[in-house]
Formats: sequence, structure tokens, C-alpha cells
Amino acid sequence: MPGLAAKPILDLQLAVASIEPTVAYVDPLEDLGYLFAPDPASPDFHFFGKPVERPRSHHVHVCEAGSEHEFRHLAVRDFLRAHSAEVATYAALKRKIAARHPHDRLAYIDAKEEYLTDLEARAVAWARGRE
Repeated sequence: MPGLAAKPILDLQLAVASIEPTVAYVDPLEDLGYLFAPDPASPDFHFFGKPVERPRSHHVHVCEAGSEHEFRHLAVRDFLRAHSAEVATYAALKRKIAARHPHDRLAYIDAKEEYLTDLEARAVAWARGRE
């Protein structure tokens, strides 16, 4: 996203026809050097990181095509593309949090959570209004 502060990690979203069977995409991604990091709390959304060890250069988020996960991620992307002031606000927040937690990835993630929850809700409402 132009103008949005970010770590040097390429984030990709992969929409698959069906989240199951996972072997259809887990094995090929692992063959490419990605680590599958399943979250039991999210059986319909999967995360992969590359390389296996940190720091990572790539993240792949896998969801089912047409799912709510796909919709909300695309809604946030499109909302940010349409609202440059929001990009600036988010970038400033990320820089502030990164300065506060320069070596604590989990604290950084946690500190963004409230903002991201609100951003996602606004983006989804905005996208639904455009349907």
C-alpha cells in the first residue's frame, strides 16, 4: 500500500476453492520453504511464513474464496486505497508502536489490535455499502 509504513515482509493472500483438504496447498507451500503455522482457533484461515526461521521475508494467508475472511481482507485493502488520510493515520500509529516496542514483535502486534479491529469494522461497513 503506497504510503503505509511496513516491515520488509511481503504479505500475500491466497484464496483457495476449499480450505479442506489442506494438503492441496500445505505441501506445495512447504516445498517452497514456507512454515505452516496453523491456529486451532482459526480452522478456516491459515498462515505460512518464509523462511521457517525469523526474520521472515514472506507471509501467506490462506482462506477460502468467497469467505468472510477474503471479504474483510479485501475490504481493508480497498478502504485504505480509497482513504489516504487513513493510510497516514495507520502509518503514524505503526511508527509510534514500533518505536515503543522495537524488539518485541508480540507487543507490537498487541498494540495495534484495537486500531485494526476498528479499521476492519469501518472497512467492512464501507465495502458492504458499495455492494
